[in-house]
Amino acid sequence: MIVTRALTKRYGAVTAVQSVDLCVRAGDRYGLLGPNGSGKTTLVRMLLALVYPTSGEIQVMGQRIPRHAREVLPQIGALIEEPAAYPHLSARANLALLDAAGPGGLAARRTRGSRIDEALEQVGLAGVGRRPVKAYSLGMRQRLGLAAALIRRPRLLVLDEPGNGLDPRGIRDLRELIIGLNEAGATIFLSSHLLAEVEQLCTRVGVLDAGRLVLQDDLAALRAPTGRILVDTPDADQVAALLDGRVEDRDGQHLLVRYEDAAALNARLVGAGLRVSAIGPHQRTLEEIVLAVTGTGSDHIGSSEVEGHLEAPRKRAGETSS
Repeated sequence: MIVTRALTKRYGAVTAVQSVDLCVRAGDRYGLLGPNGSGKTTLVRMLLALVYPTSGEIQVMGQRIPRHAREVLPQIGALIEEPAAYPHLSARANLALLDAAGPGGLAARRTRGSRIDEALEQVGLAGVGRRPVKAYSLGMRQRLGLAAALIRRPRLLVLDEPGNGLDPRGIRDLRELIIGLNEAGATIFLSSHLLAEVEQLCTRVGVLDAGRLVLQDDLAALRAPTGRILVDTPDADQVAALLDGRVEDRDGQHLLVRYEDAAALNARLVGAGLRVSAIGPHQRTLEEIVLAVTGTGSDHIGSSEVEGHLEAPRKRAGETSS
């Protein structure tokens, strides 16, 4: 669905995106992650022909971008940064103007009303669609931007920080909407810094650091069991003594143990008269995975590494090919 090869964007002496080989397959829910200033928005803008690359190649739906942008873009719904709208007009009027500016002619005009109704219903604005946008909260404007991305019923949905301004219920509703759209056939590509949300939503992730794609893989593969066992026990001292060197890490009563089978370990501890509050295989969180392959972001106070990161490539730790 989206493939890039050696994609690079420079602004003078600054390299914002460097040699990125992206692979988003049809049907993916792909999350693009990375610190602030890592190049996520620049990359998204290049995919949509809003910014032209310095070098490299982009293919979206099998077509070269920006050369074939006119044919491809009508099949894409996009929400990039904060959505724009005419504040004195209603949500319905804004969506009607946006749709009228697109291709489709008479056929699009005949279905416009029903598609606007559907989009507003999907994002939870059906009851306030005739209210002027200047009366909307930040979260409501974000929902309107998402409605604009959905109005043409796209095959590919590209979202840049879609959770901005949404409260917890709004984020949950957004997650359910995106999953529903994906199950109905749409491919999802989103950039976000909300790691917990991406962990619940996405099936595949890529991580940018200082403009480079340092990691790309299926989330299930990244979060596979590590071969270690997590043990939560109020008898941590006794457990550590019994296991004699198998405890690799300890945080209070939480132990990370090198052991092959959780059930066998549990039986051993209980048989020794030790209490076990919880036990199970250890899996890395998405936060641990991302922090392991990225440096500080461009907005990190006191960071002296940012400019060096832009010029000196980082080792592609853990990167897999696609």
